Amino acid sequence: MNGFSAVLTVSLLAAGCFGFNGTYQPVPSTLPARKLIWADEFDKNGLPDSTKWGYEVGGNGWGNNEQQYYTSRRLENARVENGKLIIEARKESYQGKEYTSARLLTRGKASWKQGRIEAYAKLPAGRGTWPAVWMLGDNIKTAGWPLSGEIDIMEHVGFDEGVIHGTIHTEAYNHARKTQKGKQIRIPDATQTYHLYAVEWTADKIDFYVDNQKYNTVEKAALGSNVAEWPFEQPFYLLLNVAVGGNWGGQQGVDETIWPRRMEVDYVRVYQ
Repeated sequence: MNGFSAVLTVSLLAAGCFGFNGTYQPVPSTLPARKLIWADEFDKNGLPDSTKWGYEVGGNGWGNNEQQYYTSRRLENARVENGKLIIEARKESYQGKEYTSARLLTRGKASWKQGRIEAYAKLPAGRGTWPAVWMLGDNIKTAGWPLSGEIDIMEHVGFDEGVIHGTIHTEAYNHARKTQKGKQIRIPDATQTYHLYAVEWTADKIDFYVDNQKYNTVEKAALGSNVAEWPFEQPFYLLLNVAVGGNWGGQQGVDETIWPRRMEVDYVRVYQ
């Protein structure tokens, strides 16, 4: 990607999108100008760029009773082909698990405090799929979760197809306490075509968008300013993954006949 120092306007990728009630809603043609500071356009086939992405490896369920084993540098689970990043969950015995997948992350390579973070992606369909584009605080290894904070730019569970979730988790507000701060928007063709999933993160709030339509705002003034309520005063790193099953993704079971399933990402961009 050339022109990192240029001031760019984030253009609308669709003329509009569907609101949660299924009605078409036009959206503005542009958002405020931003400076592009980091991107991956996924234009080189093979393994993901190791200068930008690492792997979270293992099969311990990640606290969510997920069924996959996350692998490292394995083309079957994470690869770039035809200008797209493919994260593919597969049904296969591996390291004691019955499924494999990948969780890519920028930890130790890139993290950001505030800005616009976006991914243009097509999501997997099918009961048991659980793709996500999300962020965690840099201090997670010392502070632990959820004190580190979490920003879920996009989550989707296959048993509730077409419903996109945008959520934050903190020590005070998280799913373990059922106090997380999230909202949803219905995107009926999220598994058939690409949509732009984004957050606009400032000192005072985090806004959530699909195709530049804002559907959720979390405000510091409403949550509180101490670190348990608002841990967003530090850099966060980015994660991309497809989980299988789990406490949420597997609430209605896992369809064993659908695999493999993939999330396709055309690009990831960060502006400030």
